[in-house]
Amino acid sequence: MAGYLAVMERNWKLLTEDIKAHGHKLGFQQVGISSPNLQDAEPHLLKWLADGYHGEMEYMARHGVRRSRPKELFNGTISIISTRIDYYPPQSTNPQILLADSTRGYISRYALGRDYHKVLRSRLKKLAQWITEQIGEFRYRVFSDSAPVLEKPLAVQAGLGWIGKHTNLISRFSGSWFFLGEIYTELPLLPDSAELSHCGNCTRCIRACPSGAIIAPYILDARRCIAYLTIELPSSIPVELRRLIGNRIYGCDDCQLVCPWNRFARPTNEPDFAIRSGWDAPLLASLLDWSEKDFSEHTTGMVIRRIGYERFLRNVAVALGNTLSETAIRVLSKHKNHSSQLVREHIHWAINANKIR
Repeated sequence: MAGYLAVMERNWKLLTEDIKAHGHKLGFQQVGISSPNLQDAEPHLLKWLADGYHGEMEYMARHGVRRSRPKELFNGTISIISTRIDYYPPQSTNPQILLADSTRGYISRYALGRDYHKVLRSRLKKLAQWITEQIGEFRYRVFSDSAPVLEKPLAVQAGLGWIGKHTNLISRFSGSWFFLGEIYTELPLLPDSAELSHCGNCTRCIRACPSGAIIAPYILDARRCIAYLTIELPSSIPVELRRLIGNRIYGCDDCQLVCPWNRFARPTNEPDFAIRSGWDAPLLASLLDWSEKDFSEHTTGMVIRRIGYERFLRNVAVALGNTLSETAIRVLSKHKNHSSQLVREHIHWAINANKIR
């Protein structure tokens, strides 16, 4: 019996190594394995929800502990394959220069190419199909930021990195400019060792947050986060936070821009994450003139489309309100009677904000 178990363990070890090797061939920069045990992460999740830091992201509270209990999401989960793929686009405008140019909109670097959900899902399915070809049919489920998955703690357990004080995952080898994806499986693969934290006494990300959303190390109040305000929030952006948004019209990268570990980051070679025409540093004045059809055509296949036309114009209006430009007032005034109440409210604020300044 002992000899049989040793053979089986060796076989699973070989399969685990082969999965990682094939994952690299498919374009993942790193592949790791973890168990579904997230009991250490669950209290942090529940306290974060109880404190209301998820804001209007009702789905976070609705799914609750399904995030921290993988077996409730996919019955029979024994091992989880975690992957990362780098996304920082090559030849993009220097973010600091762009953030200082109030005539142009800043878009989080992850959103400049193809919708990452589609890229990762396709790649993960190819990996799962390859495993099927090696061992036969097995039960699995693929996730790419598309379900209640506590992907960062899983990635830590899989040895992909550690959660930084800004709550993003950081890799010693690649900084933090990457996406995560998972395959929940019924296979008894060999788990990796969890990664240790290497943030030390550094607090650059906390100090760099424009809106003070990182209220303490490892605690993010999403209600103040610019990524939340410009992407997740469906309603009006709180007036007291609009000035802090600057020219950011989709997401925010400030905490990553100052992280010393990103000196190890390298631009991606993934064609799908190449910058789509006109999106690297778009002129704000031209964006407000877009019709809903224009928005749909310009965002085909991009994650930006997910926020919808109204939210997009809302963000552009706020960015224009944070300029010192007569041009901005003229452009905003053209649309002060916009059909959308949400857009109209933010345009009126932006006009007055420019006049006051």
